[in-house]
Amino acid sequence: MFLVDGKQLRALAAGVAAIAGLALASEAMAQSVVVRSTGPSSATYPQGKKLPADATVVLKAGDHVTVLDKAGTRVLNGPGSFALNGAVNRNASTGGTALAAMMARGGASRTRTGAVRGAPAAPVAVAPSGPENIWYVDVSKGGTYCVADPATVVLWRPEKTDEGTGKLLSQDGSVADVTWRAGSALKVWPAASVPVVDGQTYTFNNAVGAPVKIRTMVMPNVPTDELEVAGAMAEKGCTAQLDLLANLAQTTQAGG
Repeated sequence: MFLVDGKQLRALAAGVAAIAGLALASEAMAQSVVVRSTGPSSATYPQGKKLPADATVVLKAGDHVTVLDKAGTRVLNGPGSFALNGAVNRNASTGGTALAAMMARGGASRTRTGAVRGAPAAPVAVAPSGPENIWYVDVSKGGTYCVADPATVVLWRPEKTDEGTGKLLSQDGSVADVTWRAGSALKVWPAASVPVVDGQTYTFNNAVGAPVKIRTMVMPNVPTDELEVAGAMAEKGCTAQLDLLANLAQTTQAGG
C-alpha cells in the first residue's frame, strides 16, 4: 500500500487537470463547422452545426456538405462516409491564405472616405459573387451578419464601376443615404445616423434592385482563431457569412 501526502495529491490532481485541459483544447481545435448543406441529409447536417473531433459524416446521393476545420474548407459530396480527422490533403498554401485573408479584420480602416485608398482597380466584365471579406455586409443580398465593431461596419456592393446610391433604414425610423464613389465597392456604414444595434433588422433600398433586410449581431469578443470565429458566427445565426466561407471552398477547390 502506498501513502500519498497532501502535497503529492495536489500535484497529482494538477497534472490530471492539465492533461484533461490539453485534451479538451485539442478537441476544440479539431472540431468542424458546417457552413453549407444541401441534399437529403441537410436536416442531419444543417448550416451552422458543429461537429466534434474525428467525426464521421455519412452522406447520401445528392448530398453536398461544406465544412470548415483547422485545415480550411472542404466540400463533401455524397454518397459516402467522410472522416473529419484533419488527414485530408488540401491546398493548404492557397486555401489557408485565402481563408485568413477573408476572415481578417481591419477592412473598415481603409474606407474612411468610401473607397479603398490606392490606385483604382480596372473594371471587370463579371461582378464578384460576394465580398472578399466576411466582415463586409453585402447590400445586394442582405441576411444576418455578425459585427465585430459597430462603429466600423463596411457595406459592400457587387457593381463598382459607376457611382452607386442607396438608403439605409432602421426599425426605429432612423434613415441615412449611402453613396459609393465610382470604382469603389466599399462604404462605411453611416453609424452616426443609423447606429448598429445588436439583434436589429435594417432595410436597404437600392435603386437597381429590390429592398433587402440586414440583421446585425454584435460579437463583444471576437476569437483570434478562424475556426472559433466561424463557430461563434454559427451560434449567432450569421448565415450570410457562413455562405461566404462555403463560396471560398468552391473557389479554392475549383482553382486547385
